[in-house]
Amino acid sequence: MTREAVRGLADGRPELSAEHTLTRTQGRGLVATGIGLVVVLTIFPVLTLQCLMGLATAMYFASLGYRLAAIRRGMRENTMVSVSDEVALAAAPARLPRYTVLVPAYHEAEVIKDLLASIASLDYPPNKLQVLVLVEPEDKATLAAVRAAEPPRYVRVMVVPQSQPRTKPKACNVGLAFATGELITIFDAEDRPEPLQLRRAAVALENLPAHVVCLQSRLGYYNGKQNLITRWFTGEYATWFGHLLPGVVSLGAPLPLGGTSNHMRVDVLRELGGWDPFNVTEDADLGIRLHRSGYRTMVLDSLTLEEANSDFVNWAKQRSRWYKGYLQTWLVHMRHPGTVRRQIGWRGLLGLNLFVAGTPLLALINPIFWFMVLLFFVGRVHGVATLFPAPVYYPAMICWLFGNTAVVYFGVLSLRAIGRQDLVPAAIVIPLYWVMMSIAAAKAALQLALTPSFWEKTTHGLLHTARRPESGT
Repeated sequence: MTREAVRGLADGRPELSAEHTLTRTQGRGLVATGIGLVVVLTIFPVLTLQCLMGLATAMYFASLGYRLAAIRRGMRENTMVSVSDEVALAAAPARLPRYTVLVPAYHEAEVIKDLLASIASLDYPPNKLQVLVLVEPEDKATLAAVRAAEPPRYVRVMVVPQSQPRTKPKACNVGLAFATGELITIFDAEDRPEPLQLRRAAVALENLPAHVVCLQSRLGYYNGKQNLITRWFTGEYATWFGHLLPGVVSLGAPLPLGGTSNHMRVDVLRELGGWDPFNVTEDADLGIRLHRSGYRTMVLDSLTLEEANSDFVNWAKQRSRWYKGYLQTWLVHMRHPGTVRRQIGWRGLLGLNLFVAGTPLLALINPIFWFMVLLFFVGRVHGVATLFPAPVYYPAMICWLFGNTAVVYFGVLSLRAIGRQDLVPAAIVIPLYWVMMSIAAAKAALQLALTPSFWEKTTHGLLHTARRPESGT
């Protein structure tokens, strides 16, 4: 079972596994590109730098345009799946499918009790609910906290056998082997799902077309007012899950799942080989694999509240893991671009490159352009202007002035849409948050090269006392 949890995808579909960051062909291509770049920089330094600036600007222009188009679609088109309270509660228990909830928990003694209380408050027939709390063998504190909470009888604690890599998806694969539900979801240890979420997902999946096999619930934060970082984080999630992801669905592109509260059919998940234990954003990767296999994901209008990271170091650990995983996912699914294009079409391929790869790559190269702006306007190094001939300069200026303004503007709109006008001042100064993103992206790139499958643990329970969810978060 342990070998299957670790090696199932890598042995059965190695081309879809992130066990190796680069294939031999990708590695050779990277080396050849590097050598070629050094050669042309030596012979034609100015022209080469102009071409590089042009390429980066084109990527900025396309990625920014794609993101803004997705947000606009998400605001204008109703692509989110909604199930009213009345319809959810009207579903007869006999018709509801069995449900498995996986709770991967590692050093989560501080918060696991609150999650178990939230699970106990879920409005779902207990005889059709299976909850598997997945803990590591040396994590005695979490195990003791689960037992001390005296959870309902349908909650079972499973000790995950020791093996490498030690990642959340590996633990979830162990849980998947014992899942008895027809539907399955994941809740992280700090989550607080709304009580009707399982009912909403079950009813929606029963009535949606057969190829829609997964629903991603909205995620938000219950400590959005704690400090400036949590305010930024809350605003970012309001845009991401409220408008950006529904817009991506509308554009027909693959949807990178969030790490929690995604509800899917167990048989399809097993058909796809479960989660990739070597990918540190196994959720995003699974969303792409679902789309490539002809299945579809939609966003469910049901909210799960989480704890937003309030500490910069802890935030950077989490964000760098996300960025590293997005890069892993992109590298895996671009091993055979022609095959991917035939499976998901040009629209899907565009989304994979501009959204999945563009998110970390733009954060990574942002400091280069910020530095050049400082050199030109502050240092008066006018030689910087030679790197931006007119065909590059004007698109770059549009991205800088209008693109960034549009991103801030849509962030403010997203906050107003969820009734969080109190967070608007933080949204206006969000460019400071982008600096944090660039630091995390640099760390992600370094870890991708040195420790691609290393799962850097995010510490939860930083709040000294539990707070009630904030209205509208």
